[in-house]
Amino acid sequence: MHLQESGEMYLEAIYILSEGGRAVRAVDVGEYRGYSKPSVSRAVGLLKKGGYVETDEDGFLHLTHEGRAVAEKMFERHTTITELLVHLGVAREVAEEDACRIEHAISDETFAAIKRFIK
Repeated sequence: MHLQESGEMYLEAIYILSEGGRAVRAVDVGEYRGYSKPSVSRAVGLLKKGGYVETDEDGFLHLTHEGRAVAEKMFERHTTITELLVHLGVAREVAEEDACRIEHAISDETFAAIKRFIK
């Protein structure tokens, strides 16, 4: 299943919220991203169907191996691009917003070049 930008954003949100061992429910993702309950429910259903997310008997969301790989990739892109833009003089809030859009659009090749450039 090919993920679209919104799916990547949901996975990244679950990843961020679950760091530190926190249990994550769909409602937490909705609150974190400002999404409606029906939108989150639909997205979680699609992510489960695609094999990216599982839920336990208590309704907590867990990233599968594949889901975690995508989430970590998006998180790395987001943080790296944000820091690059801040270093270039962009206000952090603007850099965060721009990085959120850029992270989904650039190729692996371009991101690798950005990482090489930063180092």
